[in-house]
Amino acid sequence: MADKKIKQIAIYGKGGIGKSTTTSNISAALAKAGYKVMQVGCDPKSDSTNTLRDGKYIPTVLDTLRERKVFKLNEVVYEGFSGVLCVEAGGPAPGVGCAGRGIITAVQLLKQLKAFDDLNLDVVIYDVLGDVVCGGFAVPIREGIAQHVFTVSSADFMAIYAANNLFKGIAKYSNSGGALLGGLIANSINTPYAKEIIDDFVGRTKTQVMEYVPRSVTVTQSELRGKTTIEAAPTS
Repeated sequence: MADKKIKQIAIYGKGGIGKSTTTSNISAALAKAGYKVMQVGCDPKSDSTNTLRDGKYIPTVLDTLRERKVFKLNEVVYEGFSGVLCVEAGGPAPGVGCAGRGIITAVQLLKQLKAFDDLNLDVVIYDVLGDVVCGGFAVPIREGIAQHVFTVSSADFMAIYAANNLFKGIAKYSNSGGALLGGLIANSINTPYAKEIIDDFVGRTKTQVMEYVPRSVTVTQSELRGKTTIEAAPTS
């Protein structure tokens, strides 16, 4: 299946904006629809895939690499809800080194271990911290690893500020063959005022809203159970 065209997507967003929650639910929904999905957590907190695995952490690529230089694919790739394959890039010890290095190392190792060739994937989704677009965090955009980038943002000023910085980075790298902007996922939109702010921002940046996602206690309740909403409350 080496010649199979895999759809690779990066989802960025400011810390705490609901990026990992959104990404995991997208992964779960795609898996339920019959696609073979891999989610790669690119945040040093290494908790991107927790709700796909009943709240459990998995060994990260960097931690495993620190323990031993040679390992097998199944030591860093774990199966989650509905067959979603979960990977956590990991990061350095707090205050030491570049957190973005985990993304670079993880992507290189997944290629070396032929994960993208041998696992018969349809979609790979990178869940990337988007407060800053620099160094390793820009790798999915800069190197064209992801064909499309989506950003998660609420109507809060700092979330939109982070999204705007991300758009600048995408504009720069897309001209040199990097990933292209897919659009904005508007999260926690419960009032007409919040929607108007998002719509104004999208209009000024000439992008598009993929969906308006309301703030819901069901999402919080699902996460407290260590699950995506797709799994915990499929009829909600």
